[in-house]
Amino acid sequence: MSILLTLLIIAVLILAHEWGHFITARRIGIPVHEFSIGFGYKLLSHKKNGVEYSLRLVPLGGFVRMAGEELGDPDEPNGFNRRTPLEKIRVSFAGPFMNFVLALLIFVYSYSFIGIPKASDQPLIGTVIAGKPADLAGIEEGDRIISVNGNQVKSWIEFDKLTGKFENQALELKISRSNKIMEFQVTPIKLDSSGNLGIGVLNTVNYEKQGIITSIKLGLQHTYELTLLLLSALAMLVSGGASMGDLAGPVGITRLVGEFAQVGTVFLLNFAAFLSINLGLMNLLPIPALDGSKIVFALVEAVRRKPLDPDKEGFINWIGFMFLIGLMVLVTFNDIIRWIKG
Repeated sequence: MSILLTLLIIAVLILAHEWGHFITARRIGIPVHEFSIGFGYKLLSHKKNGVEYSLRLVPLGGFVRMAGEELGDPDEPNGFNRRTPLEKIRVSFAGPFMNFVLALLIFVYSYSFIGIPKASDQPLIGTVIAGKPADLAGIEEGDRIISVNGNQVKSWIEFDKLTGKFENQALELKISRSNKIMEFQVTPIKLDSSGNLGIGVLNTVNYEKQGIITSIKLGLQHTYELTLLLLSALAMLVSGGASMGDLAGPVGITRLVGEFAQVGTVFLLNFAAFLSINLGLMNLLPIPALDGSKIVFALVEAVRRKPLDPDKEGFINWIGFMFLIGLMVLVTFNDIIRWIKG
């Protein structure tokens, strides 16, 4: 299920990104040959109005193939390569921009139709995380905690403190379920890389729906804040404050999607919005083969008053593409190592 959810989220993010390129190119008048979700072997395709819409085997990307964009294309008067620097920038920027728009729309939908989650301090279990001690012991959603090791529990904060004190030490939990008192023996473990102890349960959450205007304001605020957060993380990566081992690839994202899905729909949607902002921002980096490099090439063309040599530009993009492939292999390797280590 985590894999299917991840593929669905990635497909939506890519669809929004490529649609931005597609619709902008069409409005400018650049002929589009293909709109593809995925890379590699073509699984499905349908041609309409001169555009081939396709679904390809590897779902970790997509592309809009425009006339005059690749080496060896027939010379097309309206092709991408014949356009002004400003038009090239518009087409290149439109994809990342749509990812920011998508993130905003996800936030607005989440806050308007589901609501902002507010954690309850009642000692009532809202979520039991699969595979964790509470789940293995038989504790269920809706159980009310009465005591831990004989200590009465009147709030979730008290329960959290009691279960966060003892590592590898069995705790006696007294729980109320359907007017019956039940006892469980559970041993807290480290739940994350920060060393936080717990038994793998979350408190109940109440959702407060917001008006559309408030939702838009909050969506804009959170989009802005997450963008700054990601820029800060990039700065740390460049400065050495963070390492390549901190990056997550497809395997890591799949694990996170599974974890957020267990917590609740609103958390999964917010994570999807975060991924959309991340995709938009990453594509604006001036790395060859990404949209950011096309923007840089267009700016250089505007200054020089003539485009770069197509062969040189193609070679630079090839180097960038190989770099991205290597980066993907590295982060996937890191994901697998983290998964093995738990």
